[in-house]
Amino acid sequence: MKPSIISVILLGLTILFFTGCSTEEHSLQQDPPLISSSQISDNDSNSEDESKEDETSKDDRSEMNSEDQIVEEHEVEVETNPESTAVLVNKEYSLPEGHKPEDLVYPNIPFTFEEKIEKRQMREEAAMAIEELFSAAEMDGLSLLGVSAYRSYDTQKALFNYYVERDGEEKARTYSAVPGSSEHQTGLAIDVTASYDTCVVEVCFAETEEAKWLEENAADYGFIIRYLEGKESITGYQYEPWHLRYVGKEIAKEIVSLGVTLEEYMNAVPVSN
Repeated sequence: MKPSIISVILLGLTILFFTGCSTEEHSLQQDPPLISSSQISDNDSNSEDESKEDETSKDDRSEMNSEDQIVEEHEVEVETNPESTAVLVNKEYSLPEGHKPEDLVYPNIPFTFEEKIEKRQMREEAAMAIEELFSAAEMDGLSLLGVSAYRSYDTQKALFNYYVERDGEEKARTYSAVPGSSEHQTGLAIDVTASYDTCVVEVCFAETEEAKWLEENAADYGFIIRYLEGKESITGYQYEPWHLRYVGKEIAKEIVSLGVTLEEYMNAVPVSN
């Protein structure tokens, strides 16, 4: 029996309906659109950059904090108390008028002269330290002599005036202190030399074994080489490898480890000539 026209039409509509559903279902099961490789690259790059920036920021903050910490650790106020072994005396900071230490003694060390006079004296603490320093140098086969230690205001005045008359004031100020601003008046400073008596208070002393020993060992006994080479614009004086200044072991070791002058250590720069 032949199908009617209506049956054929209904069959065709049914086939079309199921075909459409199958196509739509397949479309829904496809993977979502892929992100392009360029997008992936850009995103990764941005992520890496942000990560690097974060790390850099952390490093910078860490470095800044470290530097700030170092500054804070070594930030020392200028010591102006003339009784302190750390007192700063230079062209900007003078001693009180008429100052004379009350504890001056004669250290038991050899000098370039025999007389028991003023310039053989030092403050008691510094005197004990210089005895230990000389003894240690001798044990290492070296022999030191004292040249000049304490100087009163009047002695420094006479000495400075002599240098001014000889070389002129401008030149004299590069190596001699104006009265009242000499470290020698503190009783904490001493000029030294080698026992064979050459290069006495001259720059050539720096080439001696004694001078090299002092550079390496003076801080262990509380002394610093006060006027360093290359620091003339800071200290206000020429290089003096023979001039030792007692500041105490702790400060001396810290100053030497930092490679600075007493002015820099106390943040008291620059110094006017």
